[in-house]
Amino acid sequence: MPSSEIEIIRHSLAHVLAAAVREIFSGTKFGIGPVIENGFYYDSDLPIPLTPEDLPKIEKKMRELIKKNIAFEKQKISKEEAKKLFKDQPYKLELINELKEKEATIYKSGDFIDLCRGPHIKSTKEINLDAFKITKIAGAYWQGDEKNPMLTRIYGVAFDNKKDLDNYLKNLEEAEKRDHRQLGQKLDLFHIDEEFGAGLPLWHPKGALLRQIIEDYWIGEHLKNGYELLRTPHIARLGLWQKSGHWDFYRENMYSPMDIENEKYIVKPMNCPGHILIYKTHIRSYRDLPLRWAELGTVYRYERSGVLHGLTRVRGFTQDDAHTFCAPEQLGQEIDSTIKFGLKMLKTFGFKEYDIYLSTRPEKYVGALKNWEKATKALEYALKKQGLKYQVDPGEGVFYGPKIDIKIKDSLGRAWQCTTIQIDFNLPEKFAVAYVNQKGKKQQPIMIHRALLGSLERFTGVLIEHYAGAFPVWLSPVQAWIIPIANRHNKYADKVNRQLTAHNLRLEIKNENETVSKRIREGELQKIPYMLVVGDKEEKAKSVGVRDRKKGDIGMMKIEKFIEKITKEIKNKK
Repeated sequence: MPSSEIEIIRHSLAHVLAAAVREIFSGTKFGIGPVIENGFYYDSDLPIPLTPEDLPKIEKKMRELIKKNIAFEKQKISKEEAKKLFKDQPYKLELINELKEKEATIYKSGDFIDLCRGPHIKSTKEINLDAFKITKIAGAYWQGDEKNPMLTRIYGVAFDNKKDLDNYLKNLEEAEKRDHRQLGQKLDLFHIDEEFGAGLPLWHPKGALLRQIIEDYWIGEHLKNGYELLRTPHIARLGLWQKSGHWDFYRENMYSPMDIENEKYIVKPMNCPGHILIYKTHIRSYRDLPLRWAELGTVYRYERSGVLHGLTRVRGFTQDDAHTFCAPEQLGQEIDSTIKFGLKMLKTFGFKEYDIYLSTRPEKYVGALKNWEKATKALEYALKKQGLKYQVDPGEGVFYGPKIDIKIKDSLGRAWQCTTIQIDFNLPEKFAVAYVNQKGKKQQPIMIHRALLGSLERFTGVLIEHYAGAFPVWLSPVQAWIIPIANRHNKYADKVNRQLTAHNLRLEIKNENETVSKRIREGELQKIPYMLVVGDKEEKAKSVGVRDRKKGDIGMMKIEKFIEKITKEIKNKK
């Protein structure tokens, strides 16, 4: 429900939008029109297809209505009266039938009446005509169900003033240029093929190499930080997921079982049960703890086709998963070091701003209340110890334990869910996980789930948009192009290539039958960090003509000097 003043204005604008659509497109059947981040939308079943060219006409009509100073009037009516009022609106009738209350709330604004709880502004004179805009259209299944009709969703944005709107639209335009789905194809990184399946990205050579660079760094850092690596299969018996509780609590996100030799198996939605079974292969002592186990494990979760979005919302993805088994007295230190480790990795990838949330015990939970309190205090203490600002989300923890979520901010200030650190009281109990404590008695360890980057697919999508495809040198799949001026310089280009690849640099020789300027232009479009032009004078001087992606032509440089320059950047993760 809208709460702030601007949210209430956005909510009222959704009604004005519907009223404008009703006047222009007679016979429209209306769905819902809620407030969303930065704006609003309304779902409608229109008598004719809508095109982007119709949006200015709708916005013009909205402005006409707003200038009439239309009042918003709230009324309570019986469900029977509501059904008569909306007898020609099938989607509204469906909503009325779903109401648990005996009465329905409606809002009247001019000739337009809507089923709505509110709240709304007193009249349209409170709307700043210069601070809203209708932005786009999209398709949306009624109530998000693919079996229902596809409605037309019209989006709008609204702010307190024109300056904020202009800034938002400027960022929106920049975001469209950075769209990882488009850049993924332009830079030949990945694509999603309907023949293969929605939400299942296919990685091209450069994209696969980019992922491998991320994975190699991830593995190296984990080994340095006391983690051991695990590998678990992609499928497991149904009984495992029944025992873990996933089959009961998470079934709608899991794929259907498959029959293998009269046994039911499921592609895994999580990595945790496999890690627990590895833990249980030995009797563990307090001397063994903490155990930190990490896996780049691919999992599969069902997502409706309507919410799939490039790499950031997929059906199969690789989590940078890890589980720590520790004694209660080790919990504080483990949380503290995990937060530090996560923030260090995010900073290395270029993310220095973030929002942190501490989510506490929900109404339905498992585990002892005293354990919840101790775990929550440990999370809170670690955040305060490091001087990190955070917000508390009361009751938003998962049923098995409290958690910390870190949302990174990209270069446009957009927040992306990334790091999560969760304490689990459920799985250790279900699987009877134990260690022998200092008194020689069995004790249940505390289990910490954590993912620092989230999923590699989403993180790669965020990286593409954060850098607009112009990755820092250490991450770039191709770090430099060698461009021979003429065919006679190909031999020298090969020699330069051998010298540079001996230092593990990633290079391509571009000796196509095109002009040098055209090849340089193509390199700029492909976001190549360095282009090394070689001709007669470069060969004679045992040098290369260096063109920097940011600075342009920086002149001729000895090969050894260029190697020193680029390897220093790579070492410093620039």
